[in-house]
Amino acid sequence: MQETDRGLLFPQKPHYEILDGLRGVAALIVVAFHLLEIYAVEPLYVVPFVNHGYLAVDFFFVLSGYVIGYAYDDRWGRMSLWNFCKRRLIRLQPMVVAGALIGAGCYYFGAGTMFPSIARTPVWALVLATVAGCLLVPTTAPIRQPWHEMFPLNGPAWSLFFEYIGNFLYATAVRRFSKALLALFVVLSGAALVRLAVGSETGSVLGGHELSGPQFLIGMTRLLYPFFCGVLLFRLGKRIRLRGGFWICSLVLAAILFFPRIGGETELWKNGLYEAFCIIVLFPLIVLAGAGSPIRGRVSVGICKFLGEISFPLYIIHYPFVYLYMAYVQEHGLGWRETWPLMVGIGVGCVALAYGLLKLFDEPVRRWLRVRFLRRA
Repeated sequence: MQETDRGLLFPQKPHYEILDGLRGVAALIVVAFHLLEIYAVEPLYVVPFVNHGYLAVDFFFVLSGYVIGYAYDDRWGRMSLWNFCKRRLIRLQPMVVAGALIGAGCYYFGAGTMFPSIARTPVWALVLATVAGCLLVPTTAPIRQPWHEMFPLNGPAWSLFFEYIGNFLYATAVRRFSKALLALFVVLSGAALVRLAVGSETGSVLGGHELSGPQFLIGMTRLLYPFFCGVLLFRLGKRIRLRGGFWICSLVLAAILFFPRIGGETELWKNGLYEAFCIIVLFPLIVLAGAGSPIRGRVSVGICKFLGEISFPLYIIHYPFVYLYMAYVQEHGLGWRETWPLMVGIGVGCVALAYGLLKLFDEPVRRWLRVRFLRRA
């Protein structure tokens, strides 16, 4: 979440521990949402218990925009565009590669009635999809039918693809915007988000993971308001101070993501309006409270630190195991009451794997890359 340059050209800035912790809370809820997706009820894709879990992506975008503004707004003039790109790639790309490789390793084990195309996928097609996934290049390779994900080995990578777009837009243009111009841009983006949420066929912002014109438009709409709202929030310099801010913000965030669908099939606009309100109003308020609230006590600090450390690794490596879980559930016709111990086990295992990869792979690789590519930048 933060840039950790450790003295390379720029002094290390203080962490926002609560924002780190909130990112981890959202990542854990995303894992729960994805494990329960197999039980989603069509046509409105109602997921049991964690129905609005997909809004965590929009919360991530607000957080990312805020942290990008915090980390980089005062560096331009001492930092080139290429140097910015290198820093972002070093921060994110190692775990993107890990997620793609894990997805490739799990791929053939998911063959069955849910993903019939797996058994027919030649090795060369899997290799090409793996290379594309490691480079975060979207693909239309039909290796996971009937789904059409732009990253078929690791579906959630779509949000990282759009985050890279947000980073590029920030570095090439938006960083030069005045506060007034940025505010106008955010207002217009917010209007587009409301239109998407209220006017979509499902009454939600769900989408952005497929490589098609309409889905790309959904992904961009979901990116622009929250990401650049986060940048604007940082530039405005306003914060909300709460006693027990981490716990209050975590409970509010969880309540938003666990909130059941409203409106049904006859009044889709109600659910869309709820989601738009959460993204446009509530998520920014949570970020402001997280940034402005003190955190005290070794337990709270330790929880936030741990959650912040595992948040990105957990988000980017868990879904290959969700594919396997979904294939197993459908193959055996199991309900959530029969599989909840397995769901818990997968969740705990993913947290352990994320932490292990963080310490044994991600951090060492990023240290090496920083020394190799940033000292002389």
